[in-house]
Amino acid sequence: MASANTRLGGSDVRPQVLVFGGTAEGRLLVEWLDGRDTCDIVACTATEYGASLLFGGEHVTALQGPLSPEQKQTLMSDHHFCCIVDATHPFALHISESIAALALEHGVDLLRIERENTEDGTWVGVENVEEAARYLATTTGNIMLTTGSKDLATFVKHIPDFNDRVWARLLPVVDSVSHAKELGVPTDRILALQGPFSTQLNCAFIREYSINHLVTKQSGATGGFGEKIAAAKECDCELVVILRPVQETGLFLEDAKKELEANYGL
Repeated sequence: MASANTRLGGSDVRPQVLVFGGTAEGRLLVEWLDGRDTCDIVACTATEYGASLLFGGEHVTALQGPLSPEQKQTLMSDHHFCCIVDATHPFALHISESIAALALEHGVDLLRIERENTEDGTWVGVENVEEAARYLATTTGNIMLTTGSKDLATFVKHIPDFNDRVWARLLPVVDSVSHAKELGVPTDRILALQGPFSTQLNCAFIREYSINHLVTKQSGATGGFGEKIAAAKECDCELVVILRPVQETGLFLEDAKKELEANYGL
């Protein structure tokens, strides 16, 4: 568990907030809290890349996870958090469940940040990654995956002509690219870039690689979902959307800020 800018604990009586993030919402919330100078923040992210976005905040301790149960217990015993904020990805259900259990166990208030969605288009909706892969196996034409490296194995398994049809757009981190190579994805089919991307850039990818099927998760506005919808429409490309697994019941980012300010004086 790596940390930076450690300044919490000791005799510091400032309010302390625990944020689980790695998303755009998490980063924006941490930046907002840090800029207000009303509390100290411990920001936990699952990946090194996510943590790197949080380094440098004057009032921020960035922890790179995943945290073990023992590390979570130590974190809670070493600090007196006024609240915990779950700003993890809407598809990371198991992580949200563990955060909720942690908050309940220690009697700390929990705020869940819900990602605002964009649903102004039509698409082929599927329930999960495997259903998306099985569907794509029945189609023809080139495919671009924008669902991340963790799901690549499922697509490789179910699409028989994967290396001839598929380009994978991944985060530009070593683990993601290495995983793709281990699965046998050709290097020239790996697009390692940091999003989200504009409609124009999505269109450029679609046209450059003659993409017929653009695959994404229903990731919401900050995940670039709206731009993918617009690009698919403009380029007459089929959009295959892995739908959110549950209906979230949280607060949008701006409402969460108001809640933190009103209820905790942050």
